[in-house]
Amino acid sequence: MYAVIKTGGKQYRVAAGEKIKVEQIAADVGQEIVFNEVLAVGNGAELKVGTPLVSGATVSVTVLAHGKHDKVSIFKMRRRKHYQKRQGHRQQFTELLVNTIAG
Repeated sequence: MYAVIKTGGKQYRVAAGEKIKVEQIAADVGQEIVFNEVLAVGNGAELKVGTPLVSGATVSVTVLAHGKHDKVSIFKMRRRKHYQKRQGHRQQFTELLVNTIAG
């Protein structure tokens, strides 16, 4: 069984027992979270697609860790103008373990 959930402005296809990294969520490590924004639920050949959400469907997850992704380097340059700018960014994430999918 799998589901498509929406969190942090993105959509993720999840199944029970999977670990996923999503945009940072304000929750403590070990805390259980329930996602109500479920866009689709599939079980074998059967698929329920919401308009836009599947009514009554929930996905419960446990927060495993918080962290930062690898650094992304940004380099801006204007040729012949003696302009160079270096910048870096590390996006924060929350790692989740999918417990159950209901609906």
